[in-house]
Amino acid sequence: MPEITINLVAGRSDETKKALMYDITQAVMKNCSVPADAVVVQIVECPPTDKMKGGQTFVERMKK
Repeated sequence: MPEITINLVAGRSDETKKALMYDITQAVMKNCSVPADAVVVQIVECPPTDKMKGGQTFVERMKK
C-alpha cells in the first residue's frame, strides 16, 4: 500500500488540501497501478513559526 506524507506550513484551506491529496492519489494510482483504496495520503502541518529556510522562519520570510 503506497503511503504518501506531505509536510506543509499551515494556512491552506481544507478544499485546497483535499484537491492536493486527490491529485496525488490519482498520480499514485496511475504510476503504481493500484486502486484508490490502496493509497494513503497524509498532510502534516506546522505553524510558520516552527519551520525555517535559509536561516529565517517562514513568518519572517512571509514579511518580505
